Amino acid sequence: MAILNLSEHVLLVTLPAEPQSTSDLDTVMRSTRSRADYDVIVDFSLAEVMTSATLCNLMIMERQLSMTDHQLILCSVPARIKEIFIRVGLHRLFRFADNKFAAMQSLERSLLEDV
Repeated sequence: MAILNLSEHVLLVTLPAEPQSTSDLDTVMRSTRSRADYDVIVDFSLAEVMTSATLCNLMIMERQLSMTDHQLILCSVPARIKEIFIRVGLHRLFRFADNKFAAMQSLERSLLEDV
């Protein structure tokens, strides 16, 4: 898993093809908890599977970020993985974008709307 600062207030997390451990997203959650001024984009472009642990961590991260008025956007989610979100009824909880550039644009639009 790779974590990259896209800007001063946006973290990009690229998930691996297969999760190695649940500690990957835990690291991101600790980072965003200690620095409450971050939005997070999670890139699924390499992901081939999604574990229940990953799904749980995403739900926790979304709640944690929304409590500080920040956003979590999932991008490049393959159809087979997006179907999981739909089947369990979580597609309404998360924001989705086609790719990381669309996710950044969505964050920028949200910032402009808040002004």
